[in-house]
Amino acid sequence: MAYSVGLVSLGCAKNQVDAEIMMAALQKAGYEIEDDAAQADAVIVNTCGFIDAAKKESIDEILKLAGLKAAGRIKAIIVTGCLAERYREEILKELPEVDAVAGIGADSDIASVVGKALEGVKLESFPEKTLLPLNGERRLSTPGYFAYLKIAEGCDNRCAYCAIPFIRGRYRSRKMEDIVEEAKTLVQNGAKELILIAQDTTKYGWDLYGKLMLPQLLKNLCEIGGVAWIRVLYCYPDYITDELLETIAGEEKIVKYMDLPLQHCSGRLLKLMRRTGNREELTALIRKMREKIPNLILRTTLITGFPGETDEDFTELAEFVNEIRFERLGCFPYSQEEGTAAAEMPDQIDEDVKQNRMERIMEDQMRIMQEWGEQQTGKTFRVLVEGYDEESGCWAGRSWADSPDIDGRIYFTAENANFEPGSFVDVKILECVDCELYGIIAE
Repeated sequence: MAYSVGLVSLGCAKNQVDAEIMMAALQKAGYEIEDDAAQADAVIVNTCGFIDAAKKESIDEILKLAGLKAAGRIKAIIVTGCLAERYREEILKELPEVDAVAGIGADSDIASVVGKALEGVKLESFPEKTLLPLNGERRLSTPGYFAYLKIAEGCDNRCAYCAIPFIRGRYRSRKMEDIVEEAKTLVQNGAKELILIAQDTTKYGWDLYGKLMLPQLLKNLCEIGGVAWIRVLYCYPDYITDELLETIAGEEKIVKYMDLPLQHCSGRLLKLMRRTGNREELTALIRKMREKIPNLILRTTLITGFPGETDEDFTELAEFVNEIRFERLGCFPYSQEEGTAAAEMPDQIDEDVKQNRMERIMEDQMRIMQEWGEQQTGKTFRVLVEGYDEESGCWAGRSWADSPDIDGRIYFTAENANFEPGSFVDVKILECVDCELYGIIAE
């Protein structure tokens, strides 16, 4: 009888793609994949180690599985991903219930790691990060109608608050033909929406081709028959070129949605963060983006309480949020991460102050999003159906304005209708309640 393996993937979509490649490799090696991890012989926890909250989530998951192991429900626990790579020496020491710890370079040998763990061998495996597979078959963990498409690995930006470069290594673009080939396979298998991800999508190609190649990649992907939506996440502001904006504006399949993580608008603070720009430059960039791409939905993420953030810096950030009126926005209190430049900076901010500032930004943003939603009443949106939502008693789906898991949904009613998840319908918006849109099937 073949052993079964469950996999719990935490953190970002980039980590999720790594998990999908590992699951396909395990299946190929003869393991059965168990969707309910608690029922498996061995469980992999593909961890996130980006900020404190993510680390806590990873550790809580390991401890929960340790309880199942103690009860004889599962035989082995394997820890992979960013937490494993970052705290390689500490995990087995601090969490003796764990049987194997494998860095990201060991993903390519995951079947062997699982096999040894099931044999009772305590294992630590940390090959070179560059051995992390950029290509390979995937066992999708997303619904079949959308898939993430990772176009690069690692990061060279070295922002002062971020541990990703020393966890994930240098920026490595995938070959364009490999990405296009994978995209074709995903679409043939039913994906209607492809979501491009990397630590920095806009830098794609710089290391491989000597120039920014995201616009060309997008054009090539648009030629694939059967794909309806192409969405781009994680766009670094420094590499937003006119060519990229013109490509997004001109290609019908590319949804007019850009994720632009800015972190702050204060020039002084951005410099401390080892980022570029200031409020004036960012405002000009966003104005240009909205001029070149009509009806653009703009998402950003911000940090409050970075070391040295004064009341004046925060006031400037709050004014910026209210002036720009981002359609989508997430805000996080600064997390002091050991090994980063910012962790050693003077003028660390009190936790309560960080939290309070974050909450004030989000209060403003919820009002902005509610007002935006109210402006959509009477309009008709093309919606990708995700299923029937029992809680609301409505069908639910996403429009081009919403990325899965991070944005909202559109809820709609339709008498005597039965929609397949992954189908498209037109929905007329009737109201916005708590930033969520509600409507009916358009006549």
